[in-house]
Amino acid sequence: MNTEYSDSFDYCVNLILKEEGGYVDNKQDPGGKTRFGISQRQYPYLDIATLTEEAAREIYHMDYWTPVRGDDLPKPVALCVFDCAVNQGVGSAVRLLQGTVGADVDGQLGPQTMLFLKQRPVIDVVNNFMADRSLKYSRTPNYDAFGKGWTRRLFRIHTHAARIIPA
Repeated sequence: MNTEYSDSFDYCVNLILKEEGGYVDNKQDPGGKTRFGISQRQYPYLDIATLTEEAAREIYHMDYWTPVRGDDLPKPVALCVFDCAVNQGVGSAVRLLQGTVGADVDGQLGPQTMLFLKQRPVIDVVNNFMADRSLKYSRTPNYDAFGKGWTRRLFRIHTHAARIIPA
């Protein structure tokens, strides 16, 4: 397994792992059993109960960080988009970022999105992305059961992102 990651990924995944916690088997969660936020539904071939943190990091890097181009994003934006990918799906994260920066919302994180992103202040991208993300949560079927926790998580991640925005 690859254990050499960028500083940005290490920073972000450490926060995500704290948010996701250890082993959970909440009957209301459609993802089923989870460990470190990795769900049995998404990874039916894994023994979730014995999943190691190292294996979870590898999954996060390969299936979430890389598709949202985390290493190409400013670190505060990467944190917000990566957390969204983990919690709401990679496609949702990319589409929300595209809408936030005014790019065509096609689900492909390509040159247009990256150009539009570079033309906006990081603080504006972070604030608007998180506001859009909050609205998306409010339209999620399990909002009554999980909305309060999701919203608190969003604010914690936003706080971390705001702290690392360059002056």
